[in-house]
Amino acid sequence: MIHYFEGQLGHVFVIVAFVTSLLSAYAYFKGRNQDEQWTSFGSKIFYVHSIAILGIIGTLFYLITNHYFEYHYVFSHSSKLLPVYYQISCFWEGQEGSFLLWMFWNAVLGVILINTNKFWKAPVMLIMSLTQVFLASMILGVVIFEVKLGSSPFMLLRDVIDAPIFKTNPNFIPEDGNGLNPLLQNYWMVIHPPTLFLGFATTVIPFAYCIGGLMIGKNKEWIRPALPWAQFSAMILGVGILMGAYWAYETLNFGGYWNWDPVENAIYVPWLVLVASIHVMIAYKKSGSALKLSMILVVASFLLVLYATFLTRSGILGNSSVHSFTDLGLSGQLLVYLLAFLAISVFFIVKRWKEVPNTKEETSTYSREFWIFMGAAILCLMAFQVLIYTSMPVYNSIAGSLGFDLNLAPPTDIYDAYSLPQMILAIFLAILSGTGQFFWWKKMDGKKLRAELTTPFIISLVISGLIIVLGKITNPYYLVLLVASVYSIVANAKIFIGVAKANIKLSGGAITHIGVALMLVGILFSSGYSTILSTNYTSMVWSTEFPEEVNRDNLLLFINEPRQMKEYSMIYRGVRKMTREEGYVDQNELVPTPDPLKVIRSGSNEKDTLTLINPENSYFEVEYHKEGEKQFTLFPRVQINETMDMIVYSPDIKRNLSADMYTHVRTFPDPEQEPDWSDPKEVKVQIGDQFFINDYVATLTKMEPISEIEGTPLSSGDVAVKAVIEVQGEYETYLSEPIFVIRDKKYIGRINDQVNDLAFRISIQNIVPQENAVVLAFQTTQKDWIIMEAVKKPWINLLWLGTFLLVIGFIVAINRRYSEFMKMRDKGVEA
Repeated sequence: MIHYFEGQLGHVFVIVAFVTSLLSAYAYFKGRNQDEQWTSFGSKIFYVHSIAILGIIGTLFYLITNHYFEYHYVFSHSSKLLPVYYQISCFWEGQEGSFLLWMFWNAVLGVILINTNKFWKAPVMLIMSLTQVFLASMILGVVIFEVKLGSSPFMLLRDVIDAPIFKTNPNFIPEDGNGLNPLLQNYWMVIHPPTLFLGFATTVIPFAYCIGGLMIGKNKEWIRPALPWAQFSAMILGVGILMGAYWAYETLNFGGYWNWDPVENAIYVPWLVLVASIHVMIAYKKSGSALKLSMILVVASFLLVLYATFLTRSGILGNSSVHSFTDLGLSGQLLVYLLAFLAISVFFIVKRWKEVPNTKEETSTYSREFWIFMGAAILCLMAFQVLIYTSMPVYNSIAGSLGFDLNLAPPTDIYDAYSLPQMILAIFLAILSGTGQFFWWKKMDGKKLRAELTTPFIISLVISGLIIVLGKITNPYYLVLLVASVYSIVANAKIFIGVAKANIKLSGGAITHIGVALMLVGILFSSGYSTILSTNYTSMVWSTEFPEEVNRDNLLLFINEPRQMKEYSMIYRGVRKMTREEGYVDQNELVPTPDPLKVIRSGSNEKDTLTLINPENSYFEVEYHKEGEKQFTLFPRVQINETMDMIVYSPDIKRNLSADMYTHVRTFPDPEQEPDWSDPKEVKVQIGDQFFINDYVATLTKMEPISEIEGTPLSSGDVAVKAVIEVQGEYETYLSEPIFVIRDKKYIGRINDQVNDLAFRISIQNIVPQENAVVLAFQTTQKDWIIMEAVKKPWINLLWLGTFLLVIGFIVAINRRYSEFMKMRDKGVEA
């Protein structure tokens, strides 16, 4: 039965959300000049808008959790086998759900703003409401005058997919859905998207204060309330970006956390510009300079978020990114969204440009403003350099619309295109972040500057020299980056100690800069000095489909056969399944049941069932042994999703203080392909005799009659006997029990037994009672194997520690700026 009501209810909530966002925008526009009546009306309407968004979210969650696969969104992104936490991820996997998540955070932030600052309520909420108008239009799913507005998450499957089944049976409902993309089946995907979209949503607030201020003639007063929000936005967006990097590190198998993917770049660019805007806004608060630059950078950071949305959701990136969404026909709307806010921004900036005061004094080299502007310039250069390459698909599209082909291809050499230029600019950024802090807290001239910098410079050289010698760093770019980063840490540590003694609230900048410098050191070592343990020293090419570096850096491991990889001995133990009751279990010991989530361990009672966790996942058990150290085991993963025709390999990581051991499987035998068995080889043995099977010593320990055979009923006249054979493997003894059946004294049945770990199967061919012997036949095949890569990533924890300090620094700075704003507000200074 198709559940029409729920979908219709969800669609009503969408319409209400769209209409109320329009009404609230109009009301706030009317109340922009402190008209309390219109402003109050706009706030009430915005509350209704927020309730409607909660209604949309609740309805969509209800459809997903109840597996209403008659709805296209539910069918496309969920399945019955998904755990609850991945069903949550289903909500924002698709475009419609992600837009809805963005709307939700905008609504939450809007409610906070309504109750925070009375003076700025109307102009700021006008901009917030306008963003909601555009976002709500993205999920409308209606056609007006042959123009499609949005894509609704409440569309029935039959209305979206033109499948023959719906012509014969319009009420057809699939038994199950496609499920969640295997790449997104990671706990980070439960928390990373909400964090990232909160970051997106917060970028509109400083933008709203800026445009709202220009709208009502408060051309400079907007800085004070906007600054703490800009800092909060930079913190959340930065954390969201780094969560995505950690997800890539844990889930993808390219061996790192950042691959300069266009979608990664599209978010990185506005974050850089936002951080630059924060520094310029702080400079304005201190000296009254660079107000125009503050306006431009704040506006640019939000517009770049919209541009990033256009890049990732319009389909323009095509296959150049693993993260981008397919085009749902929304590219035109996204472009209108971007151009509309660009037009609004240009209009108000141009309108107020002459009214905005210019900096009267020339900026001195020894002034704090000079160093802040230099830092902001470097950040903007970093953003612009990445944006040039990331926007190549846009250049091609524009050229195509003008009637000629550019055919610009994304850069193939990632290092030269992105890593090297960004590293050079990061060197300058580290030096500026260390030196500029001294200008911030003290008036400087040449003599004072030399006195302040001498001690940090000498300490930095000593520490860097030790690290260079011990770490054997020879790359000139890495050498300079290391010295600059260490200098930034030492210089900012000196500032922190001095400032914290007076007032810890003033130390946010120093803590943040230390965090950034630590991140640079962590990136330097983990990316530049990773050690490949699985180097292939043979002349074998694992696959002609693999690039040269893959054949060079991956090694073949046969099951239970140790391989030496530098200082480690590694042993592949076989394929495991994850169960709720017992953790990792050998998949050869598991017997399936009609319930795809339930299995029985072979030989156990049927009541002793085990529950599989994500049955699509298989884990390769790999042991690491090193003399003098405790053994550890890693379980790199593969997920075979037949519905999506995807095979996804994910690494497993052993985390240590000084280095991570990163292991992932490149390929393994096709589980659907039948083994290539050798011709049977017969051997006649008596009880107690030893013989060889596939180079393993086997012993026939006994022959015993049996009265029951699982899956094969026996009648009263049948005779069944099994041989018990012990086979000594590399590390353990295996039992093999082939069965011989005589039915009606004529028919002979043979049930062979297969030992997967040792790659053989054996059967009883005949029993020779006059000789007390039995004739066995065995066949062998290739042992189970994997081709895997093992990488040692040194000091990667400095990257994560730096991230933590970055967040702490932002929190300290936000607390300071927000306290200043609240004090001024309580004094009656609303603007």
